[in-house]
Amino acid sequence: MKHVVKMYVTVLCLLFLTVPARAGEVNLSVAASLKEVINELSAAYAKSNPSVRFLKNYGASGALAKQIENGAPADIFISANLEWMEYLKNKKSADTATIGTFAYNTLVFAGTTAKASSLQDLSKLDRIAIGSPKSVPAGEYAMEALKKAGLDKQLEKKLVMAKDVRECLMYAERGEVDGAFVYRTDALQAKQAKILFTVPQHLYPRVTYPMALTVSGTRNSEAAGFMHFLKSSAAKPVLVKYGFDVK
Repeated sequence: MKHVVKMYVTVLCLLFLTVPARAGEVNLSVAASLKEVINELSAAYAKSNPSVRFLKNYGASGALAKQIENGAPADIFISANLEWMEYLKNKKSADTATIGTFAYNTLVFAGTTAKASSLQDLSKLDRIAIGSPKSVPAGEYAMEALKKAGLDKQLEKKLVMAKDVRECLMYAERGEVDGAFVYRTDALQAKQAKILFTVPQHLYPRVTYPMALTVSGTRNSEAAGFMHFLKSSAAKPVLVKYGFDVK
């Protein structure tokens, strides 16, 4: 009897593991700074394709990439830098043939105070929010800028680490820090904080958002259809509306 029960449980487990994703479901793993854009674009796509249901996971690009590597459901991955897309490509989790550029952005410093108008002014501040450089591209870009400007050692004790760029902005909005390194598009969404200065572009690589189907996503026709939509001219006005660069 125990043998029969064991076999029954094993069969059920195997059936569960081999059940495909529900028809019409598209799992998105997307950099936090793209939340409003993807929400609007997915809503527009679903309106024309009512059978499609989107499951969205927003967060730091590095955290999302690790989740995908470890088997988290994802059909489309959009990163806030090239590094994490390359990481998944090397792990054979991202479909190389579908990798392309979705949009571009700019790094700024935002806050509710007007004490800083350049990187050199940051030494006057007490607390500065920055995304953890190990997993948050905005933080990585910011650290590179600080290093090239020769300010990284001077400011290291003032830095407050955040889990993603939206948490950085939240700290600035609440006045918990004097300012935060965020993307221009995030600062434009702020209610309290404002852009104090733009980080000079020559100090860090251009903020690029690559996107791709995951290897499992290549088997999802709805995911491929949405990817095609994201690459189309119909998506560009929405990106521009939220402050992203499309070329």
